[in-house]
Amino acid sequence: MTQSLPFRAPARRVGRLVRPDCALHYEVTGSGPAIVFAHGLGGNQMSWWQQVGHFAQTHTCVTFAHRGFPPSSMPPGGPDPADFADDLAALVDALGLERFHLVGQSMGGWTVVEYALRHAGRLAGAVLCNTTGSIDFRRIPEPWRGRVDAWDKAARATAARLVEAGIHPGCGERLAREQPAMHWLYRQWDDMGQVIDKEAFRPRLSALRRRDPAELATVGCPVLCIVGTEDILIPPFAQEAIASVAPNVRVAYVEQAGHSAYFERAAEFNRLLEAFIRT
Repeated sequence: MTQSLPFRAPARRVGRLVRPDCALHYEVTGSGPAIVFAHGLGGNQMSWWQQVGHFAQTHTCVTFAHRGFPPSSMPPGGPDPADFADDLAALVDALGLERFHLVGQSMGGWTVVEYALRHAGRLAGAVLCNTTGSIDFRRIPEPWRGRVDAWDKAARATAARLVEAGIHPGCGERLAREQPAMHWLYRQWDDMGQVIDKEAFRPRLSALRRRDPAELATVGCPVLCIVGTEDILIPPFAQEAIASVAPNVRVAYVEQAGHSAYFERAAEFNRLLEAFIRT
C-alpha cells in the first residue's frame, strides 16, 4: 500500500530589517502572489493570524510589526507614523516584492495610504479596514460631513462606557459578549504595545490625517474599504463618502463587527479580501 505524503504547512521565515534608528520584525509565510498586512495600534504582526492561516496556502503573506511595536525595536523618541511608509518601502524592497496587495487596519491605514501615494504602480490593490488612514474624514463631502459631529459625540460616549466596563473599544461590546476568548486575546496583544506612550502617539497620527479624500483617486490601483458597521472609532459612513469622490474605491460592509472586522468576523473579511484579490 502506498502511503500518502503528510500535509505540509506553508513555509515560514522570520527576519529583522535594520533601519537607521530601529529594527523591524517581519514574517513571511506561504508562497504565491504577495499580500502585505499592516496592523493597527492595538496589535502587531500576530494580529493577522486568521488571515495568514487562510491565505498562506496560495499566497505569500508578509506580516510585520511597525517601529516601536514589539518585537520591533523602539526608535529614539518613540515611533513616528510619518516613518511607516518608508519602513514598508524598505521592507518590500528587501524582500524583492515587485507587485503586491497591501492591507491595513486602523493605524495600518496610514501606512497603506502614504505608501500607495508615494509608490503608484507598485500595488495590485489596497485594502483599508475600518480606517481612512491619513485621509481626513472631516473633509468628506455632504451629506456625510454633516453627520460627523453627531457620530463623534455618540462614539466618545460609547467608548467611555466600554472602557468603564473593561471592554476594549477596538473590538467592542459584541465581541466581548459573544466571543470572550477572542476579546481576551485582543487585550493580550494590545498589552504587548504598552511600551508605547499611546496618549503621546495618537496626536502624531491625528496630525497626519490631513489629506483630501479625492487624493485616494490618484494611487493608481483599486482600493477596497472593508467596514465593520458597528465601528465607534472611525465613522462607518466615511468610506462611502470617500468612494463618492474617488472612482477607484469601493466599499464592503461586515455586519455585527466593530473596529476590527478582520479579527471579529475573520471568515467574512477573508471572503471579501479573497474576492477583491481575485478580481
